[in-house]
Amino acid sequence: MSAARSWGLLVVRPEPGNTRTVARLRSGGGDVASLPLFAAAPVAWEVPDPVHFDALLLTSANAVRHTGDGLARLATLPVIAVGAETAAVAQAAGLGIAVTGDGGIADALAAAARAGLHRPLHLAGREHMPSGHPTAIVYASADVAADPHDFATLASGRIVLLHSVRAARRVAGLVADTRQATGIAALSPAIRAAAGDGWALALTAAMPTDAALCAMALERAIDPAAGGGDKRP
Repeated sequence: MSAARSWGLLVVRPEPGNTRTVARLRSGGGDVASLPLFAAAPVAWEVPDPVHFDALLLTSANAVRHTGDGLARLATLPVIAVGAETAAVAQAAGLGIAVTGDGGIADALAAAARAGLHRPLHLAGREHMPSGHPTAIVYASADVAADPHDFATLASGRIVLLHSVRAARRVAGLVADTRQATGIAALSPAIRAAAGDGWALALTAAMPTDAALCAMALERAIDPAAGGGDKRP
């Protein structure tokens, strides 16, 4: 594919994040398609005694949405939120926000430590980035069926936004024979690596946030000559 050709965009993350990312991209002028490859749902979990913790670490807004009644037992703990979206959903659920980090888990935990919070409980999905702290799995994302041929056709000429390692591996499998017609934009270097090589275009966000990912993808989609930090195979 010529580097001078414009790109469309494709969002595959689960709802409700999918809708928000699509809206962000369209507000920036992108030609956007959407096909969620996963659907999040709660799982059974045991609520630990909050006395053992001094905070809740939330790395995904879905950890608030799918926690269920157990969240009430932990509501006295201040929240360390990774990302403004997670913080907003936690606050709407009645939780108190102590720290909002926009640079990933490590940055949020460092800010929390400076605030005197050292013993968080991490509420997470089954597929998550390890935090090094006690973790309760409160939701899981199941695969949504997708026909490889149909998906490859949709992805051709588009940059697929990858928000997780699992999404990177799934997309790579669905377009195994047609990567040269598709670009990817990854939320982090680890996600970029999980997608493998052979793509027409491969980008990695400067910061692990949806806003940074969308800005980078839009820049390349709208201005194909932009640098954008791409790594060509």
